[in-house]
Amino acid sequence: MRRRYTEKVIPRGLILGIETSCDETAAAVVERGARTLASVVASQIATHARYGGVVPELASREHLRAIVPVVRAALEQSQIALSDLDAVAVTAGPGLAGALLVGITFAKALAYANKLPLIAVNHLEGHIHAVLLREREAQSAQDRGNADEPALALVVSGGHTHLFLAQPREGTWHYRLIGRTVDDAAGEAYDKVAKLLGLGYPGGPWIDALAEYGNPHAVPFAFAQVKTKAHLAGKTPRTKGAKTAPIARLDPRFLFSFSGIKTAVLRYVHLHGLRAEAQQRMDRLLAANDGEKPVVVKPPATKQAALALCSQATLDLIAGFQHAVVGDLMKKTFAAAESLGAARIFITGGVAANRELRVRFTQEARLRGAQVSFPTPALSTDNAAMIAAAAWPRLLACDFAPPGLTAEPSLALK
Repeated sequence: MRRRYTEKVIPRGLILGIETSCDETAAAVVERGARTLASVVASQIATHARYGGVVPELASREHLRAIVPVVRAALEQSQIALSDLDAVAVTAGPGLAGALLVGITFAKALAYANKLPLIAVNHLEGHIHAVLLREREAQSAQDRGNADEPALALVVSGGHTHLFLAQPREGTWHYRLIGRTVDDAAGEAYDKVAKLLGLGYPGGPWIDALAEYGNPHAVPFAFAQVKTKAHLAGKTPRTKGAKTAPIARLDPRFLFSFSGIKTAVLRYVHLHGLRAEAQQRMDRLLAANDGEKPVVVKPPATKQAALALCSQATLDLIAGFQHAVVGDLMKKTFAAAESLGAARIFITGGVAANRELRVRFTQEARLRGAQVSFPTPALSTDNAAMIAAAAWPRLLACDFAPPGLTAEPSLALK
């Protein structure tokens, strides 16, 4: 049986977290999974913007450039020396193989050189602990209420759309997959629709900002219930998500699919003559690039700016798309919560920063008498504070990474 530490045995519980799963190089120092002393994130948006998505080879190269200065900055901001740390935590997967290897290799070397335990963290678990970290930071140690009670977690981002039942047991957290996307993640659909409409990258902030000025009911979209494919015999279809239980073992009511709505948007654009307008927007954004250093153009902040960029027809299309996606996420999340009897719901991941999603989930939870929690906007996107927070219970449980730890691009959460 694995031995356990008690909190008294670990003087400060200082964990250095490192996250390099995709296109953010991040490092953070978190105390006892409940207090962030420093969190530094180096974004690669400017590098990938001209391509309309993340290029894995470029992401790995940028991680190599940024990992040392980012970790150094986190230690300096926290005023913590390497000798003060109790452990190093790193994302082991899921994610891009090359990107993950940069963080893992650096973390292994740092931990070995300083005689520190190394803790491997699942990226999806990190996102769930981003919500717990926010709750713990807002509450005192004596008044944490139900911070460590079971919850249904929706992890929704550019690479993932998963529903997990998160349960604390014997000091650590355990997860059961309840639902997932069978094809594209919600955040990926946002990015691809934004690219189709000639908008900037990443697409989520653009869609969210512009949807406010459109009529969400002018262009109705509908989601059909996802059905299992007989020819797959219960096997997981090809997907960018983590390896999980076969689709046939999951309740079809809690399966997501976002490939169809992308096709619907594409058809609407062509049928209503919006393609030329989209090309003009794309040309305007590309013209803002300065040689090899693309300028990341921010979404419009006013209705006048939005109307100058998009016709009302395009704004209505964007509003209808977002309304449908958020509605589908709500429908299946609350159905799963009701089926499981879960009174707490976590919404986390990059899409959790979406304004409309937060408003509508909060309103629906209030009507149902449920409790819904979000991470802060900064903790919604990829960061290392959530990795360090998720590592705290693993440190207490002496759940350390083996010497042969390597990247697992399709790592499942359990």
